[in-house]
Amino acid sequence: MELASKYNPAEVESKWYKYWMDNNLFASKPDGREPYCIVIPPPNVTGVLHMGHMLNNTIQDILVRRARMLGKNACWVPGTDHASIATEAKVVNKLAAEGIKKTDLSREEFLKHAWEWTDKHGGIILEQLKKLGASCDWDRTCFTMDAVRSESVLKVFVDLFEKGLIYRGVRMVNWDPKALTALSDEEVIFKEQQGKLYYLRYKIVGEEGYAVVATTRPETILGDTAMCINPNDEKNAHLRGKKVLVPLVNREIPVIQDEYVDVEFGTGCLKVTPAHDVNDYMLGEKYNLETIDIFNDNGTLNDHGAQYAGLDRFDVRKQIEKDLVEADLMEKVEAYTNKVGFSERTDVPIEPKLSMQWFLKMEQLAKPALDSVMNDDIKLVPAKFKNTYRHWMENVKDWCISRQLWWGHRIPAYFLPQGGYVVAETPEQALEIARQKSGDANLQLSDLRQDEDCLDTWFSSWLWPISVFDGINNPENEEIKYYYPTNDLVTGPDILFFWVARMIISGYEYRNEMPFENVYLTGIVRDKLGRKMSKSLGNSPEPLALIETFGADGVRMGMMLAAPAGNDIHFDEALCEQGRNFNNKIWNAFRLVKGWEVDETLSQPESAAIAIKWFDALLNRTIADVNDSMDKYRISEALMEIYKLFWDEFSSWYLEMVKPAYQQPIDKATYEATLGFFDALLKLLHPYMPFITEELWQATYERAEGESLMTQLLPEAKSFDASLIEEVEIAKEIITGVRNVRAQKNIPNKEAVLLEILGEHNANNNPLILKLSNLSGLNVVSEKSTGAVSFLVGTSEYAVPLGNLLNVEEELKKLNEELIYQQGFLVSVQRKLSNEKFVANAKPEVVDAERKKQSDAESKIKSIEESIASLKK
Repeated sequence: MELASKYNPAEVESKWYKYWMDNNLFASKPDGREPYCIVIPPPNVTGVLHMGHMLNNTIQDILVRRARMLGKNACWVPGTDHASIATEAKVVNKLAAEGIKKTDLSREEFLKHAWEWTDKHGGIILEQLKKLGASCDWDRTCFTMDAVRSESVLKVFVDLFEKGLIYRGVRMVNWDPKALTALSDEEVIFKEQQGKLYYLRYKIVGEEGYAVVATTRPETILGDTAMCINPNDEKNAHLRGKKVLVPLVNREIPVIQDEYVDVEFGTGCLKVTPAHDVNDYMLGEKYNLETIDIFNDNGTLNDHGAQYAGLDRFDVRKQIEKDLVEADLMEKVEAYTNKVGFSERTDVPIEPKLSMQWFLKMEQLAKPALDSVMNDDIKLVPAKFKNTYRHWMENVKDWCISRQLWWGHRIPAYFLPQGGYVVAETPEQALEIARQKSGDANLQLSDLRQDEDCLDTWFSSWLWPISVFDGINNPENEEIKYYYPTNDLVTGPDILFFWVARMIISGYEYRNEMPFENVYLTGIVRDKLGRKMSKSLGNSPEPLALIETFGADGVRMGMMLAAPAGNDIHFDEALCEQGRNFNNKIWNAFRLVKGWEVDETLSQPESAAIAIKWFDALLNRTIADVNDSMDKYRISEALMEIYKLFWDEFSSWYLEMVKPAYQQPIDKATYEATLGFFDALLKLLHPYMPFITEELWQATYERAEGESLMTQLLPEAKSFDASLIEEVEIAKEIITGVRNVRAQKNIPNKEAVLLEILGEHNANNNPLILKLSNLSGLNVVSEKSTGAVSFLVGTSEYAVPLGNLLNVEEELKKLNEELIYQQGFLVSVQRKLSNEKFVANAKPEVVDAERKKQSDAESKIKSIEESIASLKK
């Protein structure tokens, strides 16, 4: 197999990905081997690849490829998520651009458009993952709204309903006025906002005075049904038992008393709006207050909004401020900073709203999921996230699982004509139950009305590790019993509760065991300045363009060099360039080795024999280190260990140690050993850099059709001689010392030099030192030659006699210039240290640094003067 002079990633990547696919090398079926399974965090079906996906899927592919090379039956299940809110919003926008309103369509007509959109844009992201080298079993691709997953979701809803864990009721929910749907608490992001605190005057009925209330939301006074004071608040005692008038609308409301009111906040008077504040709702329930909902679903005011009906809530806030000032009902306005809840999906402020919704009781379900993480049955990597997880699980609230959307799994609840409802997996089953419940055998399907709402998207993805193996519909099937529980989950800490905790809950509820053993939590990908990547900042590179520029292996390596678990990734394209340079280094090293001519009659030089023993020891030490790092999920560290072994040791040292002289052949034993090392290095690198390693492995020897590096076993760590590694390190220091002398004194490498040794020296590695330093000899002496340049390695001194190798006149000129510079530098440092003010006022460490500069300069001057004196002899 002829290798091109330059590595061309695009050509190599497309060739080998096709080869892997054609030979079905990613496929997995249950067999007698140990299974290793990862389920992909399903990206939005209409999404496209971004840097977070690149990082997440690179890590998953590394883990899967490594497991495959450890002899396990590796199965990586791909799939996509229907993403109710995001996808419906895209379809609504697309229809709006065509002049069609969602409200003008029936549910069936809208869903037809949604499926067309999904079929057209869905799955693009999975095709993009192939460019990255993702070794998923693509035949297993799932979609959260495909037939098997949909059946699973409805089955679970019915089961939980029958267990009494799902209920329907009017509750205060987080309402998204843009998406027009309820949200769970986890979908609300609180942001600090600069706002105003308005002090409003409420006229006391039957008196001249006013009660003043501080609020951040003056527009909600139209829904006020009480004022509340703290019974222990003496300053507001005169309001007990009174009534006040709501400003502008002059509606009478009672003054109630409850210790919930914070005496220190504002004036100690609280306006109570049960329809639009969670805490006010609880007061309303407690004191049986009227509830007045003033908002339409889209955030405009309804008829309860009096003269403001039809206006947007924020426009009303501006107008009502003016009107209150005009009516002399505004005491004052102050600047105020508070935290406001925003919709995670649409980024608009949410509206607390009383709404009929479906909920899942969480307290009972959450306990085994909390215990399993706290007991380390499921390990979070890094473990620092355990506390965050514990806090959430111990304070878990019932999950609002209904969404006022059409795109998603429709809630399988059916309302009866005479009132009440039934829950069933299919309309036919619902009719059967409805006939029994109502006692009306003549009831028809057309008499039943199915709930309009959809289930929260997470209600399907929380079943993902089970449903991808059809474990809900067929709990005893061969695949679920073989692959479940899965091994590793790779995801972001931002969905630790949305997704991870809920999967653990469903795992214990439906399989009575954990869904995965380890959760690797990635950090957020930021730019090199530490800013979060976003389109608006223009700091988010296009992943496919990066692959085009640097090659998939270069990008994978660049991502991993910056990606310690759980810490944010400061991504810089320079890292991808480093990855590409490493590809080129591997390529050129391989071409060098394959370019050597082998002479089977040659015996192996002693230097090569030492080099082989040394590198074998180093390789085994690195394999052990890599195994240890990977066992601890220190994936970046493991890659760096292999990188250093190849670049710093194999390429920079080993190949120099064994390569034959220019245009000379190499002996067979050394050549085969070198190819063996290359084979081991390619295997170690393959999980991280699959494309270039496959290309070179295929070119090492002739391979059979269908053979692949990805199914080879990783080299195992054998025992090694650590002292041998240390001895060669000393030899490398000696060789570097000689090379430094050559560089300083402009002695060409082709000129052989003598090396004198003063002190202890291990002669075992002399063949290496002689070869790599181009020495004419190695002599142990009691005194070094006059004019020799020396250096220390440990406590031993090594000297290179210069003899005729040095241009004395040129060297003296250079030394005198250096002497003048050092003397000038010393004078400037001494001037600073003789300044009493500086010494008295500067920090001690600054003064110490200057004193060190002084002693260093004095030492250099002495050394230069000695060199000048020896040259003048």
